[in-house]
Amino acid sequence: MNAIDLVQDDHARFRKLLDELDKTTEKGIKTREQGFARLKREVVSHEQMEEQIFYPALREARQKAEDIVLEGIEEHHVANLIVEELSSLPADDEAWGAKMSVLKESIEHHMKEEEGEMFAHARKAFTSAELEELGKQMAEAKKTVFESLTP
Repeated sequence: MNAIDLVQDDHARFRKLLDELDKTTEKGIKTREQGFARLKREVVSHEQMEEQIFYPALREARQKAEDIVLEGIEEHHVANLIVEELSSLPADDEAWGAKMSVLKESIEHHMKEEEGEMFAHARKAFTSAELEELGKQMAEAKKTVFESLTP
């Protein structure tokens, strides 16, 4: 699987999980807890995969991508702050749903930018074979991180 396809597959999973979580209420404590635990593992492993492999490769190969890469890193940081706040909040807290909505909006914005401008840069910067190799490296990095996180 090439790097772009791998990221897009993750994005599809995020959209589904975010939609499911955003629809929950304070009564859905178990659903919130389980769904959020899954989302957190997915997001953290995805971010690390991008920051360790994809972003540095893109930045090195295409100087014009520097700004979008730096912005992507900062968007990861913002998402992580919200994830940590959600992690320390009981799932039935009245603020939980509002924070989840903000996280959803933040991640959706980030995915839209990656799928647009960042992927356009990647398609110009890398050959199909290079995207395949990056995809392999990214998948391995993601798997390692994902498995290291407690469910």
